Amino acid sequence: MSKVWIWMLAILCLGCPQARALTFGTVVIDPGHGGRDGGCVWNGLVEKKLCLDTAQRLERLLKAKGLRVIMTRRTDVHVELEDRAATANRNSKAVFVSIHFNASRDRSISGMEIFYRSASGRKLAGNILRRMDQNLKGVNRGLFHGDLSVLRRTLMPAVLIECGYLSNQTESKRCGTVAHRQGLAESIASGILASRS
Repeated sequence: MSKVWIWMLAILCLGCPQARALTFGTVVIDPGHGGRDGGCVWNGLVEKKLCLDTAQRLERLLKAKGLRVIMTRRTDVHVELEDRAATANRNSKAVFVSIHFNASRDRSISGMEIFYRSASGRKLAGNILRRMDQNLKGVNRGLFHGDLSVLRRTLMPAVLIECGYLSNQTESKRCGTVAHRQGLAESIASGILASRS
């Protein structure tokens, strides 16, 4: 390959969103569901409770690293999807991370997956899922482009994390433990921090 082509590829790469670190000092954490919306309920576990617990663990880890953290909810209350996005959009130089757990009628399905909508969201999602895959038990189901409401309405890099399938008996036992939820929070935090470097 000629030096001219190498130079042109380097210029194109510099303009590529995936090649650059994200610039943010604030993380908006969105614990899924809440209040009258319990999310999925399987094997004695209620999604909204696991979302809030994992989100609060993540908040503590990120604050300890010097990041500003905004929570869309701190208690068991219902928050409309547009209000979650509005909370995020009031903050500049931020990323949005929505925490969820999954379920399926097919109880054999298990694993972690992350949804994104933009190129910058994909970068954030990739870094988080890579850390989750490295540090946690469970199947890496991959990254998915999705037109989900909270991703569509937010104006910054945004991801929605499905931490595991509560409908799968083995995975629900894992998700029900404090140690696993702490591990989830640590892996998500590590992926968020890696997106800034």
